[in-house]
Amino acid sequence: MPERLIHLYESIGVRDLIEVAVLAGVIYLVLRLIGASRGAGIVRGLGIVVAGVFLLAQVVIASLDLTELSKILDYLLTTALLGLIVIFQPELRRGLLVLGRYPVLRVFGQTQGPLADKLADAAEALSRDFTGALIAIQRSMSLAAYINSGERMDSEVSAELLRAIFNKHSPLHDGAVILAEGRLAAAACQLPLGEAPEGGGHYGMRHRAAIGLSEETDAVVLVVSEETGRISLAIGGHLEPVSRENLSRRLAAVLQTPLRLAA
Repeated sequence: MPERLIHLYESIGVRDLIEVAVLAGVIYLVLRLIGASRGAGIVRGLGIVVAGVFLLAQVVIASLDLTELSKILDYLLTTALLGLIVIFQPELRRGLLVLGRYPVLRVFGQTQGPLADKLADAAEALSRDFTGALIAIQRSMSLAAYINSGERMDSEVSAELLRAIFNKHSPLHDGAVILAEGRLAAAACQLPLGEAPEGGGHYGMRHRAAIGLSEETDAVVLVVSEETGRISLAIGGHLEPVSRENLSRRLAAVLQTPLRLAA
């Protein structure tokens, strides 16, 4: 038996090491995708047990040259993996959803046009009803600190949802909505207040918050005035009034343009 183990050790080549490294990388990525979900600890524990038992069995089989038992073990391993996929399907689904939100992958599946249209539809309806609104759209700089100040939602963006949030009877209407990676991350968020432009004493808290956030980050902030219904965009610390007819095109343009070119 020791001689078989020594022969097995000496027969390991570069190709075998590459295969082990690839397999380890795949397992690591799967565990990362599962993340901190409710069943993540169970998945990790079972994964370690299955991997340990499989490796130990392979060593014993290779040492004793148990060919038939090796085939049976392969079948059992396949069955165990399929069983884990079925049992932990919700956790794996969550991991795939998280993977789909990575910026590198979102480039291939999302453009700013539809998002701009949804925001424009919501802003136009809010403007007609003289309902105030404050919507911040994250770009390259993270808005995580401001997201944590509000109520997390993590939902798809829709004009109907935005209108419901900013409805005067909604408990979330007071504060800002923040969009991150094309999704509605949180509502009722607190933003830093900026100084009103010189001669602009009529600016309210929403406009000052829009100016403040756009000064500190590269976010684009959409503001709807409750008093006048006027729609404005805050970019780089400057407020830019935008007509309802041109809002969708202007939003799409600034969201696709770096800050130094958009201001």
